[in-house]
This record gives sequence, C-alpha cells and structure tokens, in this order.
Amino acid sequence: MIVDWDDEVCLCFHVSKRKIANWIRIERPQRAPQIADCGGAGTGCGWCRPMLETLFRQAALDRESQHSTPEHLPDQIIPEELSATDYATQRQSYLARKKTADNSKISPGSTGQDS
Repeated sequence: MIVDWDDEVCLCFHVSKRKIANWIRIERPQRAPQIADCGGAGTGCGWCRPMLETLFRQAALDRESQHSTPEHLPDQIIPEELSATDYATQRQSYLARKKTADNSKISPGSTGQDS
C-alpha cells in the first residue's frame, strides 16, 4: 500500500492518496467504482483499481468503527503497518477470544458434540 499521503495512486490522472481519501470521506460513495468521479481515478489503464478498492474498504471500516465499540470490531490495521510478528500475535489473540466465545455457548455438562 502507498504510505505517503501525497503519492499518486492513479498514475494516469495523477490522483494522490490524500485526494482520494478526502473525496471518499466527503462524498461517501456506496461502491468503489464511484471513486472514478474523483479526478477520473481508475478510468485509465486500470492499474490502480485494486488500490482504490482497498482505500474504499478501509474508509468503510473507519466509518463503521466510529459507530461501534472496539470490542465489536476486528483488529483493523493497514497492511504495510503490520509486521509478520504482529499479525501472528493478533491472530492468536483472535483465536483465543473466539475459543472463549465458543466455550461460553456450550451448556454446562455438555461436551459440545452431538451424540
């Protein structure tokens, strides 16, 4: 993922990550292809479309997190900021929380398996 906010995401039309992120924040598109209204991003060669999808999804997660409590959301970190060690640690934490939640669904005296 492009790290610097002023780096161009769409090389055909010279549209920066900052411009796209601000456009998404203000216009709140319902689908990623609507980002084409931001300086034509994604309408040239198509190379930037996966990046536009990523920025769109990240913005949607950011909006969702503003309306939810942290314990209801998965740990969301932009991929370039996530080391392999951090990823493994977060995965272990997730699996532990999931196992705890699954165990709490099993009634007392039950093995959790159908007979």
